Amino acid sequence: MSDSTAFTPARTQPVMGWFQRSEAWLDSKGHGAWIAAMVLGFIFVWPVGLALLFYMIWSKRMFSTSCKSMKHSRRAAMSTFRSSGNSAFDAYKAETLRRLEEEQTNFEAFLERLREAKDKSEFDQFMDERAKKASKDVHQDA
Repeated sequence: MSDSTAFTPARTQPVMGWFQRSEAWLDSKGHGAWIAAMVLGFIFVWPVGLALLFYMIWSKRMFSTSCKSMKHSRRAAMSTFRSSGNSAFDAYKAETLRRLEEEQTNFEAFLERLREAKDKSEFDQFMDERAKKASKDVHQDA
């Protein structure tokens, strides 16, 4: 046998160390578990709590959505578009979803028009007050 064909054992699953197992376990429990571990770290051995805090910030675990909620929302989105096997129900569901999306789009456009009208009203009020102040200053100077 040549050196390039030497036997290398094939691993199907990488062996996880205690850190990776702990990280995976905390991730499966969500943000609360990370925060509890950090608080307990501060209580018992403050450098451990500080290290966990820095790790949570560095790895963006502190401010991102949890993996558990992302999996749940992805699963919910997939079940929305899955066929039920009943073509009449699937057509009804597709039409209802289309109508709801249209209503949402119309409502968002309505809210945008309201914001624009409010902004214009506030701007017009500002300009009127400014004009009144300017005319008052001109009359006082004269």
